Amino acid sequence: MNHPVLFDCDPGIDDAAALALVLAYLDVRMITTCAGNQLPIKTYTNARNLLSLMGREEIPVYQGAPKPLVRELRIAAEVHGKSGVGPVELPESTAPHTTKTALEASARFLSESEQPVEILATGPLTNIAILLVAHPELKHKIKGITLMGGAFHGGNTTPVAEFNMAVDPEAANLVFRSGVPIVMFGLDVTRQAQCYREDIERLREVGTKTATALAAMLDFYSNTLQLPVLAPPEHVEGVHLHDPCAAAYLVDPSLFTLVRCNVEIETKGEFTAGCTVVDYYHNTGREENASVAFAVNREKLIDLLCDAVGKLN
Repeated sequence: MNHPVLFDCDPGIDDAAALALVLAYLDVRMITTCAGNQLPIKTYTNARNLLSLMGREEIPVYQGAPKPLVRELRIAAEVHGKSGVGPVELPESTAPHTTKTALEASARFLSESEQPVEILATGPLTNIAILLVAHPELKHKIKGITLMGGAFHGGNTTPVAEFNMAVDPEAANLVFRSGVPIVMFGLDVTRQAQCYREDIERLREVGTKTATALAAMLDFYSNTLQLPVLAPPEHVEGVHLHDPCAAAYLVDPSLFTLVRCNVEIETKGEFTAGCTVVDYYHNTGREENASVAFAVNREKLIDLLCDAVGKLN
């Protein structure tokens, strides 16, 4: 059954690739945006304009929380550029704006949906945490939360914290303790999802407007990741497809290997805030609250992305 999808994101270059995947294959009903890769007004505008690029302006976009629950906002402009989508000029959306908040729209969508809703979250988890706290009576309407965030073997923002978790660890803690089924795509699997220069060229050769724009974004992304301050020790030319991993799982779960674990979010540590403590060896005896991805079929993921951008426009 193709369940309706609520996509919460902070576009963001890899969010754009994730959006292409879900628009091509899934029943996306609405998009909510959060601050993260860029400022909240920019992620909201990018989501609207990406829908314009991909020919899906009928999907409504709602702006969410302007900042994390308790912390000051941090963004990743050094990675995603001043606009959030690198150098690409997106077509301006002509869809009407709405005064509804992400919380209002999400709650109404869940309450009115006849089927359980899949939530895909590729940014900080602020909006999702607010929804779950404000409307616990709607948890049963959520089939699951598939998210990009966290890490088992080390972070990309601090030595132990991945960016989305580091931005709002308090929100992540609420989500992981909510009781809603969670599938987590952390850096351990997304760093295996390497999109090399030749893969970017393959995307470009698909020839649609979406393919051309996405290839240009990934070129920019790849170039920024060559900078010494951003390049991880194992980095090679190309980019890691972080957010597309979570999106691709909803399209084809067979691409990934998952392990059931207990995952706790560190919120108080002086050096470890945002760390996802993954009990891979089941040392704690705590209840397993997430399925954690540890392996991906990289080649098939690239195939899926190329097919997706060919279906749009």
